Amino acid sequence: MTERYIGLMSGTSADGIDAILIECEQHDQLTVCGHVEIPYPNDIRQSVIELCQPGDNEVERLGQLDQRLGQAFAEAVNQLLRKSNLSPADVDGIGSHGQTVRHHPQGTIEHPFTLQIGDPNIIAEQTGITTVADFRRRDMAAGGGGAPLAPAFHQAVFSSDIERRVIVNIGGIANATDLGSQRAPGFDTGPGNTLLDGWVQRHNGQTYDADGQWAQSGRAHPQLLQQLLAHPYFAAPPPKSTGREDFNLHWLDAQLAVFSKTHPDEQLASEDVQATLMELTATSIIEAISRHIPEHDHIYVCGGGARNTALMQRLGELSRRPVSTTATLGVDPQHVEGAAFAWLAKQTLHRLTGNKPAATGASKEVILGGIYPAG
Repeated sequence: MTERYIGLMSGTSADGIDAILIECEQHDQLTVCGHVEIPYPNDIRQSVIELCQPGDNEVERLGQLDQRLGQAFAEAVNQLLRKSNLSPADVDGIGSHGQTVRHHPQGTIEHPFTLQIGDPNIIAEQTGITTVADFRRRDMAAGGGGAPLAPAFHQAVFSSDIERRVIVNIGGIANATDLGSQRAPGFDTGPGNTLLDGWVQRHNGQTYDADGQWAQSGRAHPQLLQQLLAHPYFAAPPPKSTGREDFNLHWLDAQLAVFSKTHPDEQLASEDVQATLMELTATSIIEAISRHIPEHDHIYVCGGGARNTALMQRLGELSRRPVSTTATLGVDPQHVEGAAFAWLAKQTLHRLTGNKPAATGASKEVILGGIYPAG
């Protein structure tokens, strides 16, 4: 029997919403049947970025943004339905990751928590489709870090008997999944696009560095790179997860201030910083894989970072193994994360588990998310 699910994803980059329609058959045979990508209006994106850091009047701002994002997610679904010539009755469920505004996993604060917003009540009401949301907190209740949650999906869809694959998702934060392990361990490797996007927006007014062209116009600074790689997160063993709380422009500004004091004769152009940030993303990914998944045959990249041709080239240069995108496995790199949360909604509605304790550190596999019925 074929079932249809829609996955909604807005990642750490906070650049917009991906809505993915999948069809599932037995044994996790999955087909992506539709996709819409809706950029956030500038005011919503700025509100998300500001809410990710402590500030004034947070509860009021959070409540209003939660409502606005719920409406935006619902409209993305309705656009996808119209594009696909489907009615709400044709879809079995929606999986909404929500927009992360805080993520403090186990070991980072006394009372760890994670918070994703985009009111699922509004999504269910305005689409007429049962919605599953708030996936991360059940994993945290079981002692996990709440992320990454994609490894279970990666294992179900991308596993191979003939090669040991590593799936790398490069969103705002990058993560890696080892498909050569029966337990499918996965972990966040560190910053993906979040610093690159923030720096280019500050200096050029662009939301991202297309194809890494601006980074390529600069020169990566080896001493600054080593200073950035000294962040304790990179040396921590998996399972682990991170977010804007660790890697943001405030942290980068502080690092640049330290660098200026220790290297007073060095003049860093803004494009040199961008080049160094791209090197940070590429180096931290490959070093993490080399350290924690040394026996692998091929790296497959998905997420927004797969569009950055300069970054993909650098990953290939640093890696000892081939680097491709998940397009070679039959799934567009931009569709993977949204498809993952569509699949997780299916798992939840069938009362099946969706986390991998080896990836998150949870004490056991659990059914994820809360269910918001339609009608």
